[in-house]
Parts: sequence; structure tokens; C-alpha cells
Amino acid sequence: MSLASLAWRCGATLAAPVLPLWLRLRCRRGKELAGRLAERRGCGIARPPGPLLWLHAASIGETLSLLPVLDALARRAPTLSILLTTGTVTSAALLERRLPPALRPRVIHRFVPLDVPSWVGRFLDGWRPDAAGMVESELWPNLLRTAHARRLPLALINGRLSARSAARWRLAPALGRELMAAFTLILAQSPADAARFAALGARAVSAPGNLKEAAPPLPADPAALAALQAAIGHRPVLLGAQTHPGEEAMLIEAHRQLAGEFPGLLTILAPRHPERGAAIVAEAGGLSACRRSTGALPGPGTELYIADTLGELGILYRLAGVALVGGSLVPHGGQNPLEPARLGCPILLGPHTANFADIVARLLAAGAARLVRPAEAAALAAAIRAVLSNPDHGRNLADAAAVAIASADALPDEVAEALLRLLPASALGDEDRSTPDAH
Repeated sequence: MSLASLAWRCGATLAAPVLPLWLRLRCRRGKELAGRLAERRGCGIARPPGPLLWLHAASIGETLSLLPVLDALARRAPTLSILLTTGTVTSAALLERRLPPALRPRVIHRFVPLDVPSWVGRFLDGWRPDAAGMVESELWPNLLRTAHARRLPLALINGRLSARSAARWRLAPALGRELMAAFTLILAQSPADAARFAALGARAVSAPGNLKEAAPPLPADPAALAALQAAIGHRPVLLGAQTHPGEEAMLIEAHRQLAGEFPGLLTILAPRHPERGAAIVAEAGGLSACRRSTGALPGPGTELYIADTLGELGILYRLAGVALVGGSLVPHGGQNPLEPARLGCPILLGPHTANFADIVARLLAAGAARLVRPAEAAALAAAIRAVLSNPDHGRNLADAAAVAIASADALPDEVAEALLRLLPASALGDEDRSTPDAH
């Protein structure tokens, strides 16, 4: 065990007695569910009989990227059950809405235990998964070390490691090598990610592609879409999608600068964390605003519409004339630009896009998105003006995006195959091995 790993292990163990209090405080802020806090301590175990694959996705984006893989696994292995853990309330709520009915009997959701050695041990001892897959960048030292000690076959799928994160890991090279040793294989999003994992000491690294590129377009409830479309009418619509603190203020100021040029302009703000809805209304500064979470629809005089709900981006992207993808005007790293690209919505991006660097580079090279630089209201207003004042420009952006993100339809099946190969031969029955599309 490396010195850094030992320090983390001791620190987590010492913190364990106060973590339940911290969890209750998070519960009061809506960050945890009161009835499910025990799951964060590794409890709430109900292992089904037969083979069990454990998959872990941190939050919303990672969970959505797994949905096609879940379908591919279910088709290939009829007796396989899947334990899917996540770390956020929003991802759990999204999974409840988006998981297809046919998969519900096969997929069990739990919140992942905090990275306390005894809690992780309780979780693994109770569930006894036959193999496991972590999504993107979930590198929890105690969890990985405990899984490795139990000889649990483990994959990192859709692996992502930014240059900045890789530089931080190089400050603790022994810990990086220890964590990489836990993975039987790593399926990285890009060759650059694969190279960074290999530099940390990973083995069996490949770069089949980004699962987020294989996701289907975001859905939209037809009745909700029709109701909001009727309320908006033919007004020009600016969308700030999955925004973070600081971005709403820039979008509101851009709205003020543009309102005189575009009569009836409606700015929709969909915060990454919907519980911030009331705080965003307080930033409106005299503009007429209402919140979707209250059931309100924008009236003729509404200037700002706060879409503080979950799972409705598919509606909003279908209605927007242009969308700023959040997390990119502030140093967050950016949210997923593939979602508006699939729905034909012209895309604006700030300069902070490290989370999707390869995809953003492809979009910009193809002329499929506009870059807002510097990250300030005046530059944002200029980019919005360029799209809303020229419908042909907006259509050209959308058409170029559709070409740039050609579907990776085969990738979920490829990932499913790799995960099934991790399962011991004795775990799957003859029915699974004889499934027509299993090879």
C-alpha cells in the first residue's frame, strides 16, 4: 500500500463516526434521501440469485451513457442481474424515469457507499458481484483497493482523464499505479485519455470511443412539449442549459442587451442543480421571471423562465433558437454538447470545455458551434445576436453538428461484450452463452 493510500484509508476511517451527521446535513439540503442513507454505509443489500454485474456511474451524464449498455447486456445475458450504483439524488431520479420497463426487473439501483474501508467491505461482502465496471473517472482508493483484494474483475468504461487530472495524479505516482492495478481493462473515451491512463501504469488500455456519442436523443414528453410550445408561440428563445453559478448572471445581462433588438425574447435558464431555481429568480433584477417547478408556463410578458426541473432538456433544446451549454463560461469544464447537437439546436460554448475536449474540438473544427470568448456578457450577447439574427447561420451550425457527431451505434454492444468477458465462465448459464448475439 502506498503512503498516500494509507493516509487516505486512515483519514476515511477516522472520519467515519462523523460522516452520518454530514449525510444528514446533506439530506436537509436535498442532496441525499432520508430513507436511503443506510446505503451510503454499504447497507440495503438484496442480492438476487444468479450472476450479478455491478456498474457504478457518478451522476446524470454517466448514468445516461450507460442506458444503451444496459440494454445490450440484457439482450446478451438473459440471466444476468445488474446492480447500478450512483452518487447523486438527481441521477437516481433520472434513472427512475428513463429506465425502460423491460429492464426494471433486471436492474437494481443503490447509492454507492462512501469510501470508508468498512462500509465498502460491507457493500462488497453483501452484494458479491461477479464483475464490476466503473464509469469515466471514478477512482476511489478504498473501493478500488478492496475490490482488487477480493480479486473482483474490474473495468473502467468510458474512461476519462484530463491533462489537468493526469498532472495531479503524477504528484502521487505510487497511488496512481496502485489504483490502475485494480482494473483488468480500461476502455477510454479517446486515444489521449488512453495514453494518460497508460502513463499512470494502467494495463490493457484501449480507446473504443465515447459512450455519450452513442446515446439516443434526449426524450420529450409530447404533451409537455406541446404545452410549452403553445405558451411560447413564435417568440425568439435563448436557452442556458445546465448552467452553473455565475453563468446565469451573464445570460441575464446578455438578455438585457438583446431585448431591444429581439422583441419578445424569452430566455430560459435550466440550472445544472434545479434547487437553485429560487436563487436565480432573485438574480433577475426586475425582469419578469417565473419558475417551471411551480407549474407556471411563460406568459406574454415573461422575460426569464427558470426551468428548475429534471429530465426536461429534451423539451428545451427542441424549442430553443440557440443554446449556451453550461459549465463552459466558468471554470467547470463544460456540460455535454452532444445533447443539443442531436436535436438540431445551434450551440454556443464558453472557453472552459475540458470535460468534452475532443468532442468540442471536433464541433469547432466542423463549424458546428460558436465559441464565446472572452467569457463575459458582451461576447455572449454578440454570439447570440449572430445566431438569432440569421436563421441560415443557425441552421448551418445545426447541420454541421449532425455530421460531426456521426452515431457510434455499435459502441454499447462492444462495451457490453467486454464486460461480459470479465464474468467467470461459471457465472453465466448455457442460456446466456447460447444467446444468438452474444458473440
